[in-house]
Amino acid sequence: MILELADIRIHPGRQAEFDVAIKKGVETVIAKAKGFKGYKVNKGVESPERYLLMIFWESLEDHTVGFRGSPAYAEWRAIAGGFFAGPPTVEHFTLLSKSG
Repeated sequence: MILELADIRIHPGRQAEFDVAIKKGVETVIAKAKGFKGYKVNKGVESPERYLLMIFWESLEDHTVGFRGSPAYAEWRAIAGGFFAGPPTVEHFTLLSKSG
């Protein structure tokens, strides 16, 4: 399992709109991609324009090749990209340890 972590900064004052758009984009576009296993979105408390999008993929290639190389990637960007204040920082992680 791979965790994609996208650190997203949006334009100030657009949080309510982005809250709807990010959920719509993930649930109607990304969730249909091969290897998609689930997601979480966290909003910044001290930095309300900052969001952490965590997507769980079966493999790294499911995200980097399958999703990003598909027309669905442009569809996702059309829904969420207009809110971005700059390009999101995206990194991938494997699980080392967890509680419970």
